[in-house]
Amino acid sequence: MISKKALIIIIILLLISPVFGVVLADMVGYHEPLDLAAEALGLEDISEDVNWTPFFDYTFPGLDPITGYIISGLIGILIIMAIGGLMYKLVSGRRE
Repeated sequence: MISKKALIIIIILLLISPVFGVVLADMVGYHEPLDLAAEALGLEDISEDVNWTPFFDYTFPGLDPITGYIISGLIGILIIMAIGGLMYKLVSGRRE
């Protein structure tokens, strides 16, 4: 089980993550390095055509980018915690 202290740190990091991923990235004009490399090579951007997730660019449809960024992060955290919990159960079950 996750400790209360770790959970508080995760929540704080989740809440401040849009400052770095949305606000400051827009202020400095940040672009993903792979996007820049693809542009330099003249490759076509087909990411929207092959998008398999409703959370394209860490956004949530119908919400502002900051809220969408937080929701996307929360979903990612829950997925990782579920995988970790499942692995823990598998490993602890073998010890018995």
